Amino acid sequence: MRRGACVGPQLTTQKSFGLFRRATIFVLPAVFILVALTIAIATALLAPRLLPRRVRMDVAPDRPRAFGSEMSWLAVKTDDAGRLAAVLGLDDLSVANWNSGIGAIYDLKLSDTFVFISPAVEGWTFVAGVSLPLPQRGGFVDKAAPLLTRVAREFRSVQYFATFPIIDFYAWAWFENGQPLRASAFGEAGPVWDAGRPTAAERELGLSTLELRGIVNRQGDIGGALQLHPTESHVLGIAGGWGLNPMMIEALGGRHSTGWIARVPHAWRAERVRSAA
Repeated sequence: MRRGACVGPQLTTQKSFGLFRRATIFVLPAVFILVALTIAIATALLAPRLLPRRVRMDVAPDRPRAFGSEMSWLAVKTDDAGRLAAVLGLDDLSVANWNSGIGAIYDLKLSDTFVFISPAVEGWTFVAGVSLPLPQRGGFVDKAAPLLTRVAREFRSVQYFATFPIIDFYAWAWFENGQPLRASAFGEAGPVWDAGRPTAAERELGLSTLELRGIVNRQGDIGGALQLHPTESHVLGIAGGWGLNPMMIEALGGRHSTGWIARVPHAWRAERVRSAA
């Protein structure tokens, strides 16, 4: 009787094992297929982010479009955009009309990667975008001044402007025949650049340096200079006084034309000053 009593459980165990083995034969391939599909889908979604992004621009010629708010730009006296791009170290150029080029540098997904190189407007070619180097001091390497100096060696008149109200940063600079005439930049912490005398355009806008002279031998004596802090409207006004205000170029009309967008060089990226070993 004891042997007979053990037959049932043994058969049950064998049946369960057989069922488990048959289930495994069908289930495991299904699991592998599901995992493979998951990997394939993830790869398809991530691949575009890992590959260099290429943007398709509208190439139908159009008239100049306004820009300048919340960004930086170069204004160079030349109609040779190709040479200017080469001097700046820009490559991977794609043809773009004004509408799509300006749209790209204001697009949150593209603005850190591209700049727009405009066709010439009244002899000025613009290079615009939020990714142009900004004047720096203190803990960051100033890449703006060397870039301007290099461009000024190749072109007669070179101007630089930056206006970023969200971080309270404004700048303007002018090189003529390779020589710096004026360079001024302000951040939250105060002056970043201050070279040359204020130009007539600055004085007309009320941006002048006020000398503060203290009273000799009096406690709390002060000295030095106070620079009135600029705004975006000041930067645009200076641009107009020196050459062209990019926010006003639509009023100039101009012929239908196309420019280019170019990928920003890695060398333009902000870089901290390396401490001495």
